[in-house]
Order: sequence, then C-alpha cells, then structure tokens
Amino acid sequence: MKFSIIIPAKNEEANIGHCLDSILGVDFDRSQYEVIVIDNGSSDRTPSIAREKGAMVHEKPELTIAAMRNFGARVAQGEVLAFLDADCTVPASWLSEASRYLSHSDVVCFGSPPTIPRDATWVQKSWFRVRCKSRQVEDVQWLESMNMFVRREAFDAVGGFNEDLVTCEDYDLSLRLAKRGRIVSDGRIVAVHHGEAATVKQFFRKELWRGTSNLTGIRSHGFSWKELPSVLFPLVYLLCLSAVFLWLPAGIFVGRGVIDLVLLLLLAGWQVPIFAMAIWKQRGEFSLTGAFQLHLLLNVYFLARGSSLLQRDPG
Repeated sequence: MKFSIIIPAKNEEANIGHCLDSILGVDFDRSQYEVIVIDNGSSDRTPSIAREKGAMVHEKPELTIAAMRNFGARVAQGEVLAFLDADCTVPASWLSEASRYLSHSDVVCFGSPPTIPRDATWVQKSWFRVRCKSRQVEDVQWLESMNMFVRREAFDAVGGFNEDLVTCEDYDLSLRLAKRGRIVSDGRIVAVHHGEAATVKQFFRKELWRGTSNLTGIRSHGFSWKELPSVLFPLVYLLCLSAVFLWLPAGIFVGRGVIDLVLLLLLAGWQVPIFAMAIWKQRGEFSLTGAFQLHLLLNVYFLARGSSLLQRDPG
C-alpha cells in the first residue's frame, strides 16, 4: 500500500463528510491507499459519518493532536503517511501528484501549504500571501501538517510528532526530518483548508494559540538560528508598542514637540519595516488596499505571537 491518509478530528460533523468525499474522488487506485480517522472524543456525529464514508475510525479522547497523529501512524500500513485535517478537501489529482515523490528517496517529506476556498474573506486572502510559496516547487524548512506527506521510515526514525506540544508540532517534526533528507513544497499537491481564520478576531486567537508551544518546541528539536526571528521579532514588537505607550504621557514633562518627534521616530523605525514586508509579500500583484490589509494582519500576528511568549509555557 502506497499511502495511509491520517485525519485527526473532533466535532467535525460539518466538515468530515466533505473531506472524505473528496478523498474518495481521487484518481488513484483505491487498493493503494487507506483512510484513518482518529476521533478525539466528538460529541457530534463525526465518528459515524466517517464510518459511513468507509474510513477506519479509532476513538481516542484526551490526546493531543500530535498524539492522535502518532496513533494513526502506528496503525497505518502505507509506505507514506499523508496527514490531512478534517476541515480540508482535496482535488482528484491529490494522490497522483504526490505519487511522483515515491521514487525520490532523498525526499523524506513533501506537500504544500493548504490553499484557501474560493469564497475566502480578505483576512484569509491576505494571510495566504504570507503562507504561500514563491515557486511551484522548492525545498523548504518545514511544511504544515494539514497537507503533509512523510515517508514512514523517516517518521519512525525521528520518533514521530512530539506529543508534549500543543501546537507547532509540524514545525518541530520538520526540523528533525530535515536531518534525514529533503523537505519539498510542491504546489501541484493541493489541499484546500476551509477552517482558516476568517476575521481579525479569529486570526488573533489562532496565532495566540499557535505561539504557545514555541519554547517547548525549541527544547525538543534544539535551537536553530532560522527560528530566531519567530521568537525575537514578536518580542521586539511588544517592546516598541510599550515604548510608544510609555512616551505618550511624557509630553507633560518634556514638551509636546519633543514627544511628537520621539513618537514619530519610534513609529518610523517600528512600523515602516512591517509595511515594507506587507508590500514585499504582495508578490508582484501590488495593491494599496492589499498592502494596508496585510500590514494590519502583520501587526495582529506579532502582537499575538509576542503575547503568547509571555504566557506560561505549556511544556
């Protein structure tokens, strides 16, 4: 068997049927893939819908998402473990496109950042400009576990996902896999994620949650200089934000003109680089509205990630 598709799920009644229907519609030999759903104690019809669609269902409440994926890997029989989220759908070509890497033994992990649905909100469209890759096929540092294919032998060799991590378990796994071979993002291996944050409020909450395991992850896979910006930039952002608010009342002591000049310099040194990043991420499709929208989201991102680093480390 070539592929084992592993899907963690909890209370995904609205999504799991669409996800499994899309998998059943792939143009690939049905005997060469299996579908495994790991249910995390759903209170709705998620397990029964999955069984009706022909998936192998295991009910495992009280597990982290990393532990759910590891359990799926233990019962899987495929050469390649395909990790997909329950709120994703795939086109008919999904496994056919992925199968091109079966003969590339130097590639231990492949996939691509999940795309957004056609009715995506401006928040989803803007943030996808950050997540998407500049080239159709390229070697990358990590891949998201919503659309990630991993060779079984490599997965077992590194010990699978770190079950102590609440989030960022895919990044942690990727760094350990990279020591054993290449990680390739291929935009032809498409999955559509229907659960991306649709509003600014949802985006802040998701990024606050996603940042909670940063320090635990570093302890797991070891420090990497490439990871420094994800920790340092949010902290610098908080320092700049604090400096602005600390200087605001200072005008009563040093004069309005001085305080205005200091605030202007702070904002220029702080916000100009973020706006420049927003312009750069437009990737040749520049629009002023799009730049301002992404500038807003980048501010929300750094605020959420910085705030998460100040919370108690769950690890």
